[in-house]
Amino acid sequence: MSIPNDTKVLNSTFILTGIPGLESVHFWIAFPMCSMYVVALLGNFILLIVIKNEPSLHQPMYLFLSMLAVIDIVISTATYPKILCLFWFHSVEIAHDPCFIQMFFIHGFSAVESGILLAMAFDRYVAICNPLRYTTILTNTVIVRIWSVAAVRGFGLMTPLTCLVKRLSYCGDNVIHHSYCEHMAVVKLACGDTSANYVYGITAATFVVGTDSIFIAVSYILILRSVFRLSSRAARQKAMSTCGSHISVILLFYTPALFSFYAQRFGHHVPAQVHILLADLYLLIPPMLNPIIYGIKSRKIRDRVVKMFISNQQFKDLFQPLSRAK
Repeated sequence: MSIPNDTKVLNSTFILTGIPGLESVHFWIAFPMCSMYVVALLGNFILLIVIKNEPSLHQPMYLFLSMLAVIDIVISTATYPKILCLFWFHSVEIAHDPCFIQMFFIHGFSAVESGILLAMAFDRYVAICNPLRYTTILTNTVIVRIWSVAAVRGFGLMTPLTCLVKRLSYCGDNVIHHSYCEHMAVVKLACGDTSANYVYGITAATFVVGTDSIFIAVSYILILRSVFRLSSRAARQKAMSTCGSHISVILLFYTPALFSFYAQRFGHHVPAQVHILLADLYLLIPPMLNPIIYGIKSRKIRDRVVKMFISNQQFKDLFQPLSRAK
């Protein structure tokens, strides 16, 4: 029995393509990506261990930093094992439900991370502009509420996004021109009307990024105003130093995120391999660099990491000949 020409056959899987135009070097690209992923996991796990085991780091700033580390671990782990399998073993197929789950984790936790970055900006504002009230304003209860609001907002916005994608029918072309299940790359494969997906996706992303970036900018304007009023040059340098690492992390997160988001929708003249490679690195470079940046900028974290390794017997044995030579 033949199938009528106007019948649409639904696809049960998607095909990931990796980076278009660079298929011949996928195998080699995966090696630096794997190294960066391992560094991201090690850096964030070490950060969590240090903050957990050091009582002096049980402060709002470091608690927010530990939340950021957990989010970075989740985002990179939701993405890169599949990308590495794609690049190394040509495992290109992904079923619909795992694809939608990956999409939810990537976009949902990215929205939560944006909220945590806003909370960290508020933390720096209170620490510099209201130092005497710092411990009374940012209590453990307040920190838990901030985390809850960031999580509810992020997952609350991304749940309808995932449901809207899941309700669509997928027939014909099932090739995702991306290395992972990016929202708009999947929506482009759907049959029928997808206007609701486009409108909701742009609205949700603009709301999260726009709202958070505006409040972060206001926080730092107030911080800079307070810093420049300080009479001591040393005090001004110390205040700016405490904000430097957070500003670096903000730029690492928002700059590639905005480029990736709007290039997917409006950047028709951006080469596909450039856009997709940057989109891949956007989910890997911030998780890799965040613990390094905070480790370098924060003396407490740096000293505790060094102490943790030096206290290890293997490191003692390594440095013992040097101490004898002295």
